[in-house]
Formats: sequence, structure tokens, C-alpha cells
Amino acid sequence: MSTTSDAVVYNPYAYEIHEDPYPIYERLREEAPLYRNDEMGFWALSRHADVLEGFRDWERYSNSHGVSLDPAASGPHAHKTMSFLAMDPPMHGRMRGLVSRGFTPRRVAELEPRIRRIARDYIDQMIQQGSVDFIADFAGRLPMDVISEMMGVPPADREELRRLSDLLVHREPGVHDVPPEGMAAALELIVYYADMLAQRKATPTDDLTSALLAAEIDGDRLTDDEITGFLFLMVVAGNETTTKLLANAWYWAWRNPDERAKPFDDPGYIPMWVEETLRYDTSSQMLARVTTADVELYDQVIPAGDRVVLLAGSANRDPRVFADADRYDLDRAEPLPQLASFGFGRHFCMGASLARLEARVALEELVRAFSTYEIEPSGIERVHSVNVRGFAAVPTTPVVRPGYTVPEGDR
Repeated sequence: MSTTSDAVVYNPYAYEIHEDPYPIYERLREEAPLYRNDEMGFWALSRHADVLEGFRDWERYSNSHGVSLDPAASGPHAHKTMSFLAMDPPMHGRMRGLVSRGFTPRRVAELEPRIRRIARDYIDQMIQQGSVDFIADFAGRLPMDVISEMMGVPPADREELRRLSDLLVHREPGVHDVPPEGMAAALELIVYYADMLAQRKATPTDDLTSALLAAEIDGDRLTDDEITGFLFLMVVAGNETTTKLLANAWYWAWRNPDERAKPFDDPGYIPMWVEETLRYDTSSQMLARVTTADVELYDQVIPAGDRVVLLAGSANRDPRVFADADRYDLDRAEPLPQLASFGFGRHFCMGASLARLEARVALEELVRAFSTYEIEPSGIERVHSVNVRGFAAVPTTPVVRPGYTVPEGDR
């Protein structure tokens, strides 16, 4: 590790990291593959092999204290709001097994027609408006609608829930914890889902919330607190990350006009548009762990009980694994090497298939409706978050394809 005056410094709360972390990631991979931030009290792993091993080795890199560095969101009680993201086996296996009874591949696959109709409805509104904010008018609305319909959240409540989830991830400069506004938002969300759960107990419906109440394995059921924690996780993880994935795809294609033209000329490029965005600029940039034993790496020792962050965003740009890693390229050979975007091993993201489905369908409908688009750089705003990377505003002027209409049945 470099000890010179210009040694690499990585601070996940710094706004300059939110703007562009990749030059620092490159230095970390080369100069400090095991990096120590003494001031903030964490280690960081940045190379692809080390990050995936950190995800895989749950016995030494524990999830028990949650996945964030925020002190208020970390510690032995993190599972109350992060659900099984903050659990190790056997608790993790029990919780994930029960939740999967309601969150089945069939339930996810059956969402495709509805996702398509939601996308077309918002595209129709975009056409009527002309110039739009891609976040406020499309990318921020579609994932919230999808996850809300799964859970049974009525349309009238969705905008407020999205506002609350945004407050949870936003950080002002110099703030290294969940701010008071975020704590208040978390409480409001928990109260909301507890009330919704009580309603489903009285009157079951055909949604994920009722399915979770009914989920059972050998007589074991989820408690009310466990269901509420999972619903809380869904509105943050299921909404925020997919919103960022859509906007990142939209932005980076615009920044690379030759690549942007490919899916608009040939929709067969859309699956790789999704995958290359997940690789090039993933929504979930890093996830924290806590060591359960001393771990020796690169002639250093991470003591048991220390926090370690696994830099998924850096792993996906590691030139040891991805050729020309800093190029946004929709013609990469398929399949791509293992991405770190959704984790790996036991904690591989349960919502990965839903995120990919939403992104693919949304981009298919956008390409069907528009022939190209432009973004106004002066209006772009980034999200400032320790874990999540993406945009808060992306002013867009799309160009409607001649003769395009939204199918009548989808309006």
C-alpha cells in the first residue's frame, strides 16, 4: 500500500466520488487492492476476484451488521430494516426461503405484460409533454409502480413512498450517516407497511404482502416484523436500484452516440444494453461486510470485527477480467464474465431477474416509441449516496418515431 503524500484516498461519502469514482477505483486496484481508511474505520477490496470472493465467503465476510457504512444502518439490529441482507445462515436461509414462497419466478415472469403497459402509459405522457425529466417522468415512476403493484400499494400512495425512499439514500456534503430526514422517512415507511400488513390480515388479497403472510415451511411462518422489514427493503432496493439502472443506461448511451444508435436501429441489442450498463456503471457500487476472523490479504491482516466494503463498481471495471474495461461497448462477446452488480453466492440479489426484466421491457418500449433522444447537460443532477450511484434528474428531449402510437388496449 502506498504511503507517499499522494497516496490514494477513497471516501464513499465524498461528492467527487459520486460524480466519478472510476479513476480512484483504478488506483485502488493497482496501488492498494486492500485499502485501509483509518479515519472512517473500514477496509476496501476493489479487484474482481477479491470482491467476488468476499461475496462468496459469507463465513469470514459476514452480513450480520448490514451492507451500509452508515452507523445508524449498521450493527446487530440492521436486519430490522435490511431484512435478510443483514443476516447470515441459518437465519438468512430461513428468511430467504420463506420470502421466496411469495417472490417466485412465476410471479415475476407474469409481471411482463403489466410492466409493458406501465411503460407505454408513461411514454404516452412523455410524447404529450415533449421535453421531460427522464427520472421524474419515467425511470423513477415505472419501478415504483411495479414494486407497488406486487406489494399491493395503491396508486395514490406511490409518489410519497418514492419521496421517502429517496430521503433514505440522500447524503448532504460531510454527512456520514443516515440524516434526521432519512430516519424520519424510515419510520414513516415502517408504519405504513405495518398498517398495510394489518389490512391484509383482515382482508387477504392477491398480492405479495398477502403471499408473505401465507408463506410457510414445515409450520414456520414469517413474523409481522420480518414481513415489514422485507417490504421496507423492497421499496428501497427494488425501486432505487432499478431507477438508477434505467437512467444510467439512458445517460451512457447518450454519452456514446455510436453505441446509442445500435439498440435504436436493432432492438436485439437491448439485452446487452442492460448488461453493459450493469457492468460499466452499476447502481449498487459497494456493499459492506464485517469480518468474523482475521483475514490475511496482500501482506496485511484485516482484524476480526472490522468493516470491509466490497467495491462492485470497481470489480466490474477490472481489466484483469474485462477487456477494454473503461469502454462502454454494446458489442461485447456474450456471455459477459461474472458481474458483481447483484452480488454473488448465497446473497445474490433475489430481485436481479425482476430488475433485468423491468430494464429490458422499459428500453424495448422506449426504442419502439422513439428514434433517438438528446439530454440537456446543464440540467443533469446526480444522486449523492454512499451505496447507490445514479441520477436525480436527466432532462431529455426524445424524438418520436413517425407513425408511433400507444396500442389502444394499453392506455
